[in-house]
Amino acid sequence: MKCSFKSITALTLILIVAFFQIGHSQTKELVDYVDPFIGTDFFGHTFPGASLPNALVHLSPDIHTEGWTYCAGYVYSESSLMGFSHTHWSGVGMVNGGEILLMPTTSTKLKIVSGSLENPDEGYRSRFDHEDEIASPGYYSVKLKDYDVTAELTSTQRAGFHRYTFPKSMNSRIILDVGHQIGDMTKGELSELKIIDNNRIEGAKAAGLGKVYFVAEFSKPFLYYGTFDASYKTPESDGSVFPYKNAEAGDKIGAFVQYHTEENEQILVKVGISYTSIEGARKNLHQEISDWDFDGIRENAKKIWNKELSKITVNDATEDQKQIFTTALYRSLLSQYISQDVDGKYFGSDGKVHQADGFDFYGSFSCWDTYRTQHPLMTLISPEHVNDYIKSIAAKVENYGWLPAQHFLNVYGESMVGDHLIPVIVDAYLKGYRDFDIDLLYKAMRKKALELPKAPVPHEAGRSGLTYYLEKGFAPIDKVTEAVPNTLELAYDDWCIAQLAKELGKTKDYELFTKRAYNYKNVWDPKTKFMRPKTYDGKFLPELGDNEQEIVKLEDHSYYKYFDPLLVGRRPNRHYTESNAWQYVWSVQHDPQGLINLFDNKNQFIDKLDTFFEMSPIISPPKYVGVVGTIGQYVQGNQPSHHVAYLYNYAGQPWKTQYRARQVSEEMYRIGPGGLPGNDDMGSLSSWYILSSMGIYPMAPGSTTYTIGSPLFGEVTLKLDKNKTFVIRAKNNSKENKYIQSATLNGKSFDRTWITHDEIAKGGTLQFKMGPQPNKKWGVKNVPPSLTKN
Repeated sequence: MKCSFKSITALTLILIVAFFQIGHSQTKELVDYVDPFIGTDFFGHTFPGASLPNALVHLSPDIHTEGWTYCAGYVYSESSLMGFSHTHWSGVGMVNGGEILLMPTTSTKLKIVSGSLENPDEGYRSRFDHEDEIASPGYYSVKLKDYDVTAELTSTQRAGFHRYTFPKSMNSRIILDVGHQIGDMTKGELSELKIIDNNRIEGAKAAGLGKVYFVAEFSKPFLYYGTFDASYKTPESDGSVFPYKNAEAGDKIGAFVQYHTEENEQILVKVGISYTSIEGARKNLHQEISDWDFDGIRENAKKIWNKELSKITVNDATEDQKQIFTTALYRSLLSQYISQDVDGKYFGSDGKVHQADGFDFYGSFSCWDTYRTQHPLMTLISPEHVNDYIKSIAAKVENYGWLPAQHFLNVYGESMVGDHLIPVIVDAYLKGYRDFDIDLLYKAMRKKALELPKAPVPHEAGRSGLTYYLEKGFAPIDKVTEAVPNTLELAYDDWCIAQLAKELGKTKDYELFTKRAYNYKNVWDPKTKFMRPKTYDGKFLPELGDNEQEIVKLEDHSYYKYFDPLLVGRRPNRHYTESNAWQYVWSVQHDPQGLINLFDNKNQFIDKLDTFFEMSPIISPPKYVGVVGTIGQYVQGNQPSHHVAYLYNYAGQPWKTQYRARQVSEEMYRIGPGGLPGNDDMGSLSSWYILSSMGIYPMAPGSTTYTIGSPLFGEVTLKLDKNKTFVIRAKNNSKENKYIQSATLNGKSFDRTWITHDEIAKGGTLQFKMGPQPNKKWGVKNVPPSLTKN
């Protein structure tokens, strides 16, 4: 065969490119599979900025600060930003955060307000293109088009690091906006700042969840400086700007510094924050960022994330699947936030500064969301942190004199139904995490389950509807908002207390709380086969039928008059929490067998479950924004549905669990900004994906069993303590081969739809053989444990 020189050269180039691509793919690191932009659109409420696992600082761009859409400050569909602030909540539906914002500018006129999305030129915000954005774990970068400035961000646990590359300009400025905040929870408290010298600014931001103290240091001495107060205008200045003034106090205050810069000159700013004091912020900054090595801090963040992300690895998966999985793992590991300084000081729930000796103090627990998936996942992949979570809860009980429920930084309004720090504690304890004061915690949870708080603990810190729950065994709708889930979720919490009482040898308490764990039956309607709202006199609310829905008002309480199983409705009138009767009938995680027994026969239960997934997703008006990620009435975008696909295991049809769990995993989680099916809720949606893609799910945290689904990948390796691993392998796995044909655990036949935490923690291999058709014999006879025996 005759080959020309040109053809040989072309072939050589092709081979070189191919070998380069192969080599490049082989050197791809775990952080390279993380896309922090996933969830930044379609109300995922995630943020793309720089942070570390379990950090206090979450440094990220803010695009807007008003309204539920902008809970995380950033929305991918917008094209201008206000600057870069140091606190953000990951995926929540709470409009808060955004403290201590910096923004580099080069405009001729000094601007001290951010301007609007509609008209960016009104203020200091800048337009940007997504093509000029880069985000990876611990790093974020963007080109600010209006100023020709490249902004780069990285961070440590308690400090943010900014690097701004300026053009040649006589007006290069950095705005420090202390008044900036996502939402408005300051309650009239004043912020303050002081320009210490030509390189440093210190102060405190009055924030809704507690004061945020800061120390900001600049790599280049200020040429000009000054303060501003955007809430105060004078005819003289027409802008509330005070040149060379070195201190300010107020609500909408800030500072500016100005330079003459050469082309591509870099100015760095490092910012330490604290919830205890300026001194705490200064210590945090100096211990964690001691010099001006931005690239060194960035590289260290990358190393930390690579190590954390190696806790679970997947093989035999597509590149898209690896990106979705690794990003979900990133969000899960991001979602517990420390609150203490480097010296262990933290701001307690009694309004005093305390010392955390030998543990990290975690200040916030979004536990209605996270108890179901995020905390159970941590018991598998972050054993070094689990004891600290529970020690933090114990510290709160000591400081507060009471067991809180869902809260953020000492704001203890019981905003979500249930008492779900209890399953977080019990789940950890029963899985072997015991380096904390369990007697203190047990007494606190028992006390809260039996009585209302006394001053100085506010009344609203108690269990909602507890008096009626104790008297009637259920929460009446004419007395208690969201009465049905109030009953269901407290019954589950009481079951958790019973499990702990049994472990601690408290037999009478075990019997008491086990009896209360059956209270879910008190709102069961055998006629409609729903958990249905009852009034105080024990009567079910009348069905809607042909009636027009009304709102009943009783002094300071109100509720919808008629029962409609498709109605979610609005607070404070709702019968259910962010859900309807179709979505809450399944919320008996601790006793699926008992729930099945409430139906006339098992087939009725299965038929209703089938209908749930197959019916229309339409709900009765008014519409509710949380009904997203639907398969029938199943809502992946909200937590009450998260366990439902796994109920088929308890009803003897595990192949349907395999089908539905795989369906949710494949349909609801995707690449790109719109890749999440709802609010990530502090990692709870992401953790659901991690667990479900592994093929396991914690049906009832507080139990040590996981029920089996359908593994998404050919192989998942979980790193354990003492160099052990647990491998989940799925032979012949594919999109079509979603059904388990057979299984072995460490080489021995495995014919059940559940596995224990101890079996996983010992290490080994769980191997499934997959196929395209259900094996209707595998796992049918050996169903997972339940409060009611089969």
